[in-house]
Amino acid sequence: MSANEEKKEPSTSTTRRNFIKTLGFAGAAFTIVPRHVLGKGFVAPSDTLYIAGIGAGGKGTSDLASFAKSPNVKIAYLCDVDERSTKESVKNFPDAPMYKDYRKMLEENKNSIDAVSVSTPDHMHAVQAMAAMELGKHVYVQKPLTHDIAEARQLTEAARKYKVVTQMGNQGASGDGVRKMKEYYDAGLIGEVHTVQCWTNRAIWPMALATPTRKDNIPKELDWDLWLGTAEKRDYNDAYLPFNWRGWSDFGTGALGDMACHIMDPVYRILPILYPDQVECSAVDAFKANFETLDFPKSFPTASKIHLNYPRTDGKGNIKVAWMDGGIMPERPEELGDDEAFGNWDGGVLFIGTKGKLLADCYGANPRLLPLSLNEQVSVKETIARVPEGHYLQWVNACIAGYGNAETSSSFDYAGPFTESILIGNLALKAYFEVDPNAKNQGFWGGTKYHGRKRLHWDAKNMRVTNFDEANQYVKREYRTGW
Repeated sequence: MSANEEKKEPSTSTTRRNFIKTLGFAGAAFTIVPRHVLGKGFVAPSDTLYIAGIGAGGKGTSDLASFAKSPNVKIAYLCDVDERSTKESVKNFPDAPMYKDYRKMLEENKNSIDAVSVSTPDHMHAVQAMAAMELGKHVYVQKPLTHDIAEARQLTEAARKYKVVTQMGNQGASGDGVRKMKEYYDAGLIGEVHTVQCWTNRAIWPMALATPTRKDNIPKELDWDLWLGTAEKRDYNDAYLPFNWRGWSDFGTGALGDMACHIMDPVYRILPILYPDQVECSAVDAFKANFETLDFPKSFPTASKIHLNYPRTDGKGNIKVAWMDGGIMPERPEELGDDEAFGNWDGGVLFIGTKGKLLADCYGANPRLLPLSLNEQVSVKETIARVPEGHYLQWVNACIAGYGNAETSSSFDYAGPFTESILIGNLALKAYFEVDPNAKNQGFWGGTKYHGRKRLHWDAKNMRVTNFDEANQYVKREYRTGW
């Protein structure tokens, strides 16, 4: 059964609607039991999970350190194309051999690796995760799960095929906040949600930039060709590393890809939605000089607003979801005081229902009803089991338990469709300045040149825009030869 078919069940799809039970089991039911407790004749789960880290610097540093908090984890191998970023991981795990090419690491050590963590730039997530899953390795992949829509569908299907334990790195999915939001929603405190507003302060890196023309010397510690991986060949420039690659669409997924997996998780997890059927957007800082377009879509705009229309899976109409980044925010609700926090520094999410409003910070943290005085009057019973061990060790424990024996908060059955849903917004952004080849008037003033500036209709089953074919080139990239 495909991910699309599975999640088209009536309003209680297995992956999301039953997350109360599955996450409760994952968070509370599985523990590692010593052999002497089990008694003679019983075999305990494997004592040690051997993890290989693809991406040992940057976010990979904290990811690997988080897994290593479990006494049952050994970080066995490290892999990173840039030695400058790996000093802390090398210090933390001195016995772990270091590789630059993940393919060589996996091939040489496939019999001594149980699981793989992928903490690399977005454009490499899919190929690295797929290589690990094809060897039967459990995988933890940083958000967003993939760079492209089609890649997310492929990883979802591969996780089922190879029967491996999976988790996307959106830590709020294992937090208490989203569970409390679900309890508020299930209690009917805000009625039926019809509109959701989501926003972030990102980007906090340069955006709306022309591709650098200066060719800088490649640092001796960096294998630039391996870093490029699936992306098209280009000269090295200091503008890309170590952090600002997020602003270029060949490598990153912009503010939406960076933060929506955190901020929109309560939306996708709680509400009866699957895929949007319509998307449209607007963008800031898209022009320079005399209406000359920047090197777009090679670089994302500094700010954007994306409108997604989700048909409810229970057939009861639609839910409108708006995403804002670059400092754009929705109008402050009337129920919220002038000096009361509207989300937090990272952003927030606002559910608007037929009976009330529910506000939360980034990661679904600190959920509160509006007006805030209601929170002193309302008490909702805790019905959803929490995940006391946290997002990282939940995955570790599930890997040790074995496929099918424990659930994770953001398995690819959930994270794959969720990532597809998010990346549809980036498809709209990339198509925003796409020229309609059939337009009669190709001039700026005729208003027909950039035909991406309209509502796009999305056929989720076939992963296609049905009313503007030029946009479909962004469903899946062409990988560079050899990748």
